[in-house]
Amino acid sequence: MTSTQEAHDDVDPDIRRFVVALNHGYGQFSDFAALPLPERRAAAEVVRAPWRAGGPAMAETRDGTLAGCRARFHYPGTSRTPRSALLYVHGGGWTMFSIDTHDRLMREYAARAGVVVVGIDYSLSPEARFPVALDEVVAAYRQLRGEAAAHGIAAERIAVGGDSAGANLAVAMSLRLRALGEPLPAALLLNYGAFDPAPTPSYARYDGPAYMLTIAEMDQFWRDYAGEPATLDDPLVVPARADLTGLPPAFVTIPECDILADANRAMAERLHAAGVAVEACIYPGATHSFLEAVSVSPLSDAAFEDAARWLAAVLGHAPA
Repeated sequence: MTSTQEAHDDVDPDIRRFVVALNHGYGQFSDFAALPLPERRAAAEVVRAPWRAGGPAMAETRDGTLAGCRARFHYPGTSRTPRSALLYVHGGGWTMFSIDTHDRLMREYAARAGVVVVGIDYSLSPEARFPVALDEVVAAYRQLRGEAAAHGIAAERIAVGGDSAGANLAVAMSLRLRALGEPLPAALLLNYGAFDPAPTPSYARYDGPAYMLTIAEMDQFWRDYAGEPATLDDPLVVPARADLTGLPPAFVTIPECDILADANRAMAERLHAAGVAVEACIYPGATHSFLEAVSVSPLSDAAFEDAARWLAAVLGHAPA
């Protein structure tokens, strides 16, 4: 039995099915890791397609642009009054994935929290290294605020969130805006974020494809995004190095069986120590990317419900 097939007792059985299915999907491509990056991106879109299918139907979905990037607007219902919104920044190690791979995640948040969810396809590394993606996310947030009325959105009730690299960009965007004295998001939704490249005990404990994300992959992601090693000294690249004072209220989703678990616990603790209102939820048996398993996993379903209740409350309306 290979490591990708091994049944780990600490992983939730439904999440394990998801991980095994993805590993099998990638295994259909000859030496996936050695493929040129454009081919790996295309393969990832195919492998993840079944997991973005289904889920909540939207009253309206619009494709457009924000800050010159492809964007998608999901409206869970009709309303005559401006609504709360979530600007969602997809994960993928700054190098992979898109608003297509993350479409179901966005629709789940829209339906459950009763918010307009806006996804952005920022430029990927290593072709566009730091700070390109960060600049684009900052510009997209500014544009969304400036054009909020045209989109049926309340400018003062826009949260920003993301998973993995997307959570990193959400925090870094807030740090950039704070430094410039510009309006911050109303809230931060941080799903298993890439906040610190330093190895921790969870790195060693949960390394390997059986837990979705490997140390080697994560190290390469950081290299592709940062470029020069000295760039990792910048707190806009590594939010674990930042002063977090004054950031918006945050919800931190922490899968127990993730190499990034310790870094996410530390981020939640540092946010709390900085006086930020933070709610951190640890999900036993969950791996990195487990939210994508919502079609088969009650654990993922519960995590969406937890975040949706929090998001609706912090944005000041009842959940859907």
